Amino acid sequence: MSTPVKIDFVSDVACPWCAVGLAALERAMANIGGDLQVELHFQPFELNPDMAPEGESIADHLGRKYGLTPEQLAQNGEALRQRGEALGFVFDLQKRDRIYNTFDAHRLLHWADELGAPQQRALKHALLNAYHGEGRNVSDRDTLAAIAGSAGLDGAAARHILDTDAFAAQVREREHFYQRQGIRPVPSVIFNDRHLVQGGQPVEVFEQALRQLSDIAA
Repeated sequence: MSTPVKIDFVSDVACPWCAVGLAALERAMANIGGDLQVELHFQPFELNPDMAPEGESIADHLGRKYGLTPEQLAQNGEALRQRGEALGFVFDLQKRDRIYNTFDAHRLLHWADELGAPQQRALKHALLNAYHGEGRNVSDRDTLAAIAGSAGLDGAAARHILDTDAFAAQVREREHFYQRQGIRPVPSVIFNDRHLVQGGQPVEVFEQALRQLSDIAA
């Protein structure tokens, strides 16, 4: 019998490499299949906690933050699109033209985790697809409630949470916890509270880690 593996996937909805990393991790899980037992939780990280509600142009934001030219941004975007395509994740770089504050999205993800791992995973997928694939505003509360409903959660309950400060303290506590652990790049994938894999790694990296920790041979 295999050994269960706990995974904390520290990431932000607005992080494209988090979408790539999750797709690679899930491909690795599918490749192993069989007796693999995984307890997967999505933990909050905000790339831009001070972002205004209306967001900002991605080109302006990345150009200022990293000093990238429009040509470099285009090259990076194409590389990202190709990585996503190879893993079955669709980036629409024309629609995804703004970056938004994601704190409310993380509050919904915390709520979904309390409902159960399948519900949180479904919401995480819905949020990533809505933002990176459809360019939707993941700081808008009506939009977030609709996304929650599309993921099979109670949209009215989601809207009630968004209209209050529910789970705000818990999300802040989780964010501070991982900051204290030195987590800066995302995604940061923590296996069994001890082993760290960072970035949008290839499927093989995640598969090797899962096989070693679960005692499932290739």
